[in-house]
Amino acid sequence: MIKTDVLVIGAGPVGLFAVHQLGIIGLKAEVVDNLDKVGGQCIELYPDKPIYDIPAIPECTGESLTKNLLEQIKPFKTNFHLNQRVEKISKEKDGWRVTTNKKTEFLAPNVIIAGGVGSFEPRKFLVKGADIFENKGVFYSIKDKNFFKNKKVCIFGGGDSALDWAIEMSKFSEVVLVHRRNEFRGTKNSADIARKLEKEGKIKIKTPFQIDSIEGQNKISSITIKDDNGKSEKITTDFVLGFFGLIMKLGPIAEWGLNLDKKTIPVNTENFQTNKEGIFAIGDICTYPGKLKLILSGFHEGALAARACFKLAKPNEKYRFEFSTTSKNIQEKLGIKKSD
Repeated sequence: MIKTDVLVIGAGPVGLFAVHQLGIIGLKAEVVDNLDKVGGQCIELYPDKPIYDIPAIPECTGESLTKNLLEQIKPFKTNFHLNQRVEKISKEKDGWRVTTNKKTEFLAPNVIIAGGVGSFEPRKFLVKGADIFENKGVFYSIKDKNFFKNKKVCIFGGGDSALDWAIEMSKFSEVVLVHRRNEFRGTKNSADIARKLEKEGKIKIKTPFQIDSIEGQNKISSITIKDDNGKSEKITTDFVLGFFGLIMKLGPIAEWGLNLDKKTIPVNTENFQTNKEGIFAIGDICTYPGKLKLILSGFHEGALAARACFKLAKPNEKYRFEFSTTSKNIQEKLGIKKSD
């Protein structure tokens, strides 16, 4: 049994920043995540894709953001329990007893759910052979864009991910962008850029087409696409990338007695507590009037949830708000030594 002040479920950017906010007010956190690495969707789905809306950072990637957040919480020596999914949660006298699928048990007065949108997996190609070539010639996320450099790449999808990667890869690869409709559902700016690149001969766009077959032996040699009228085209390619969105699965969270709204958890905006005292939800998984699904919004939610955790973790102590710029107490927790 691991006892802690707060159990954070989810090791994405929002969960990591919550650990920081807990640490600077003197609360110990343990972190559980069902992925095999820290970083959540940022690392799993777009580690190389630029992010432009983190305050004071004009541009970063999911990987660099995660590395910096880990560096920021290094003084707190946080324990991560990866490849584990929370299966059970029950109310005990001393707090919440939480058990993972690997039988790891935690006891904490506070639980912060920062699990993004729950467990997720990409929507995949349904054609024969797609599973055989998966992670060899067929991919649903990009870990390292250099892997596709100077290759023939066929990208499927009409959303922002498909458009953004088609635009990015056109700088160093031969790209064909395929979508089942004539109109893209991604942002107009990205669609306009893709069309401009098509006119310049830097991208080939095939609409409205869908994948019909994948050809090859040990590696992909070509694919066949088909439109609604049965017209087909063969495309020679090295790699096939599918960006059809994610299938969201709440998993065991649905059985925790929380007041769910579809696949999200309603919270109050004072401290982001759910309908259960001591259980908080932050990031994409929580909902409230005016909710914005942005990382920076999750940071704000984590900061307020952390302060609310203090009351339950240390009921005999009074929380005193301090600024990190002037508080010697916070600076000591962060390992900052200032000369007089």
